[in-house]
Amino acid sequence: MVDRTSGVPVYRQVADDIRARIDSGEYPAGDALPSETVLMTEYDISRPTLRDAIKLLRGEGRLVVEHGRGMFVRAPGTVRRLARNRLSRAARDANRGAFLGDSAAAGFTPTSTTTVRFESADDRAAALLAIEPGTEITVRDRVMKVDGRTVQLAVSRFSRDITRDTPVEQVDTGNGGVYARLEQAGHALDRFEETVGARMPSPAERSQLGLADGVPVLTITRIAFTAAGPIEINDMVLAGDSYQLVYEWPAD
Repeated sequence: MVDRTSGVPVYRQVADDIRARIDSGEYPAGDALPSETVLMTEYDISRPTLRDAIKLLRGEGRLVVEHGRGMFVRAPGTVRRLARNRLSRAARDANRGAFLGDSAAAGFTPTSTTTVRFESADDRAAALLAIEPGTEITVRDRVMKVDGRTVQLAVSRFSRDITRDTPVEQVDTGNGGVYARLEQAGHALDRFEETVGARMPSPAERSQLGLADGVPVLTITRIAFTAAGPIEINDMVLAGDSYQLVYEWPAD
């Protein structure tokens, strides 16, 4: 399987063959690859050459190496983030809004861990929320998972003048989530604005999201507005190999 006269580096030939075997289903998602010793013998290569091939496949997000356990084929699951109706009142009433609805539609079981804290608004938060810097704000920090795999980090910020003594300051906000609770408190939502970007993850994000080398993150900042102005900013970081952003709008 290795042609040393081809001019293609041996480690790339090995990576190409393992990749093809993953794509064919010979090495299914979630399964362990043969041991290093078995692969070295099969390809008649040295350990450094094999490790160069594995490094290349890890950088592509194809393999995960777990120390003490071995090399595993990364599960490819993708969450389709559907722009249409995902934040609608109907979706919230059915408890199928945003992340819950996106995950369930893709056949995943979603879970989320939330922490709530209070801090002073920095210049950016103050500008986006149209409040004074230093104003006390409520911060909801969430780690979102599908089938136990972390795929999204999200941090929402609100002026505490709006959230004080409401369920928004509780970890579990109930069916419909934060937006339903805001509207119950008299803050009717008028529109949403999202800014989408992409970048390489910070070391902390890479660790939390379990990203392979070279895998980027998608960034989304959503601002929720009432008729009176902005009420929430939500900064989201999504695993780039786990999400598709899907947008649909009429042609008129």
